[in-house]
Amino acid sequence: MENNYYKTALRKAEEYREKNMPLILGIESSCDETAAAVIRGGREVVSTAVHTQIPIHRLYGGVVPEIASRSHTERMGGVVREALDRANMSLDDMDAIAVTYRPGLIGALLVGVSYAKGLAYASGLPLIGVDHITGHIAANYLTYPELEPPFMCIVASGGHSHIVKVNSYTEFDLIGRTRDDAAGEAFDKVARAMGLPYPGGPELEKLARDGNPEKYKLHTAFNEGESFDFSFSGIKTAVVNILHNAEQKGEEVNRADVAASFQRAVVDALAKKSVRAARQAGLSTLALAGGVSANTALRERLSEECERFGIRFCRPDMKYCTDNAAMIACQGHYEIMTREPDELSLDPNAASFLQMQ
Repeated sequence: MENNYYKTALRKAEEYREKNMPLILGIESSCDETAAAVIRGGREVVSTAVHTQIPIHRLYGGVVPEIASRSHTERMGGVVREALDRANMSLDDMDAIAVTYRPGLIGALLVGVSYAKGLAYASGLPLIGVDHITGHIAANYLTYPELEPPFMCIVASGGHSHIVKVNSYTEFDLIGRTRDDAAGEAFDKVARAMGLPYPGGPELEKLARDGNPEKYKLHTAFNEGESFDFSFSGIKTAVVNILHNAEQKGEEVNRADVAASFQRAVVDALAKKSVRAARQAGLSTLALAGGVSANTALRERLSEECERFGIRFCRPDMKYCTDNAAMIACQGHYEIMTREPDELSLDPNAASFLQMQ
């Protein structure tokens, strides 16, 4: 039966490539957002639908994997129907299905992949598995219709901090990565230590606006070296020590100053290394991607650094910074244009293929 399906999928994939403006349904469930979207021609967003689990996980101070998986199971069908209804279309109008299959919470990924497989099998549509990190990179294509590879991209999210050389729409080289905590992870851990609610990153950014970023000199020698890799664990630990030492001495700490100093240290490392990577590679464009790309301080600092060196700076619209299915559908479009669709044996994977380079 699967062989019959795949023969149909191969034929429809070829038809997809021949169409002028094919339609692709994207599905995303890698963490705590259940999302679906319809994209036309790779870059035109026809509709999006997202159900966020933030209110659920806020009770626990972070994402609880099993609760996330259960919520995806409950919401997936409704979210996909919502995306199709908003597009005034049905599954019969789609030409392909793209789904996040790596990296992420394995249980959460399994929900999205299983649902996408079911839709693909029932409709005969080609199935395309998309790496979540390349999806974040593709979010820039939705904001900049004229953007084309090659370019350098800094991907900063809760689980990843990567500098990626985008050679083509489907070919990537990993230039640098975090050696420990990702930027977003460090933001959340520091926010938790300061008593801020989940998700901590945006809350810490708000607090930092009223602080003095020069108050505390937070840095690591590693981030100031020639390597393109990052290390944020030491900066996080330094903040925790400041808070604990003050508590033991009965002293008050200006939390806004701590937040501002921490944010500056992380932003400095991300901006300096990514701009240097773009310059060293001789690339005239640097893009930003991932959940932390919504951080205003990071966007402003990268913009300043890029302007200083005559580099074009691209960053997604705010609505495409956090996890969404439009970016997955966009990347799925370019995947299907260059390779065969996946079989129904496609399995989710907790790691990105970039982490294996």
